[in-house]
Amino acid sequence: MAPSADPPSAPGDAANGSNDDDSIDAPVARSKQRTESMSQKSDNSQTAAEFIRDQMQLEADARIAMPYSIENCTAPLGKLRQQVFACLTCNPPPANPSDSYNAAGVCYACSVQCHGEHELVEIFAKRNFTCDCGTTRFPESSPCSLRINPKTNTKGGVHSETPDPNNKYNQNFRNRFCGCECDYDPFQQKGTMFQCLGLGTHETGGCGEDWWHPGCVVGLGPKWFENMEANKVKAETETKDGETNGTLPTIAEDGNAEDDDDNDPPPPPGFPAEDDFEGFICYKCVEAHPWIKRYAGSPGFLAPVFLKQPDVVVQPAPATVPTATTEPSSEPSSKKRKAEEDDEDADSQTSKRPKTGGPATPSSEPASSVSTQTCKLTAFPPAPSHTLGPFSLFFTDSFRTHLCRCPSCFPLLTPHPQLLEDEETYEPPVSEAGGSDDDDAASSAGSLYDRGESALRNNVDRVRAIEGVAAYQHMKEKLMPFFREFAGNGRVISAEDVKGYFAKLRGDEEAIREAGERPGREEGGKEGDFRKEGEGY
Repeated sequence: MAPSADPPSAPGDAANGSNDDDSIDAPVARSKQRTESMSQKSDNSQTAAEFIRDQMQLEADARIAMPYSIENCTAPLGKLRQQVFACLTCNPPPANPSDSYNAAGVCYACSVQCHGEHELVEIFAKRNFTCDCGTTRFPESSPCSLRINPKTNTKGGVHSETPDPNNKYNQNFRNRFCGCECDYDPFQQKGTMFQCLGLGTHETGGCGEDWWHPGCVVGLGPKWFENMEANKVKAETETKDGETNGTLPTIAEDGNAEDDDDNDPPPPPGFPAEDDFEGFICYKCVEAHPWIKRYAGSPGFLAPVFLKQPDVVVQPAPATVPTATTEPSSEPSSKKRKAEEDDEDADSQTSKRPKTGGPATPSSEPASSVSTQTCKLTAFPPAPSHTLGPFSLFFTDSFRTHLCRCPSCFPLLTPHPQLLEDEETYEPPVSEAGGSDDDDAASSAGSLYDRGESALRNNVDRVRAIEGVAAYQHMKEKLMPFFREFAGNGRVISAEDVKGYFAKLRGDEEAIREAGERPGREEGGKEGDFRKEGEGY
């Protein structure tokens, strides 16, 4: 490098008072390269303090997004009503829906620990389900990392175990939902879907706790609202051609309100107001168990909601309600249900709401009620005529107390425990790292270091684990002073800093010289260059 091309010498260089070209050029060249490297790092680097703060924030965000412990698979607990996930990476569905499919579901913990980088479908709660992770329903290349391997007596590597034969699967495990059999895309799906109580399984003609679009429950289809709005605009265009330009801006002016409605359309005509019901039984399950039809319109149940024909789509209007009397309040109710779905993962439509004491009473009634009660069905209105077509049943939160338990009717209830008492959905224990407001406690109790130490302790031979933890702790003690110095003054840690520090830890004189000479040696720098730069360590 020519002296004329160098930047002005630093004050420290002028103080040296040396006329030797090497002694002048080397520090200047080194200072320039150091400055350039720092300016380049300023855009894509961060200080140690920033990294620690960002890391703690990421861990705090992760604890909020996933508050439950992910340490244990639920398979040893047996069949539960629990949150279930399907892995499309391990079990890709066939292109032809009619082809057979080896469905499988995993629990919450396995969805994170064993399939965290896979394409997952969140199916939400399913009753009587045992986690399939580590069974023959998954390939050997995707073992369960949370259960104890009986062959090695260590955690992880579990595969090819026999799955629970009592697990029931429906189209949800293919990422298909509702009677319209649509593929669910959470980024394009609009509105709220409701989960059927699930009297019948897929094998018996029911839906198996499927999720339904309100429009599909009444036969208008999943996009009934969009179709109705399109027809409405088309009709206005044809009848008021001169006013079309005035109508469209009005819709645009309501854009802020319509933005919410785009994701939260009102319920379709004939669909009950959401505040009027706790859950529902879809028409598939009603048809599979026709004895439940007698409860339509009885205490604890709403009037039947019939499956309409597609040719009714052109006729719906927000103020016209063919079969339900609660529709006028449906529009604001939809917004509330959507908010609840976002907060509660849509389980509030089923047994997730333990808000009434009514369901607890039936659990103690059946034995005594069977022989003493008279049949309630005689006082109920007759079942709707079959000529009106299939219908869905919507019920209130106290419907269980109104079910008939006479000797003739009780045997119809016993195969369906969800009709006799409220169900509890299993939730894993809350992660221990999620409850502290203290920064130090939060960073130590649930830090990546401690989680890695726990994984090392649980998955590695005890002697090797202790040696590994001791070595890691030793390295941590050596590195903490190094990081604290940079964190305290806000300096950026460069690759040269790290290499030089580890070289000093090793006592590698040659590496120390190489680390110090690399930036300036090419320009004739001396060993003293590194020592001068290294004074800040």
